[in-house]
Amino acid sequence: MKSAGLGFFAVLLFAVMVSARVGGGDISFEVKGSDNVMFSHDSHVSAGKLQCTDCHASLYGTKGKHKKTTMAQMKQGKSCGACHNGKKAFDVKGNCKSCHKK
Repeated sequence: MKSAGLGFFAVLLFAVMVSARVGGGDISFEVKGSDNVMFSHDSHVSAGKLQCTDCHASLYGTKGKHKKTTMAQMKQGKSCGACHNGKKAFDVKGNCKSCHKK
């Protein structure tokens, strides 16, 4: 009976690992006065070839601990602007619709 329980647990664990999303899924940030920002972990981890530690904990903790950042601060290299500076990734200046979506 004990081995059947362990077998079930192993199958369940495998199913969870296979169905898990890369990164952490999509996160929506509410923005006052503009369209909200949809952040995709999948695109940053898969297409961007980033590791979790590239952003966590140096730039970000969790959504709940994330400090609000203004566009002016991002243009100075804070938050998303650390990479979205026109060199590492598209610049936050003038590419509004890349992040702000209806």
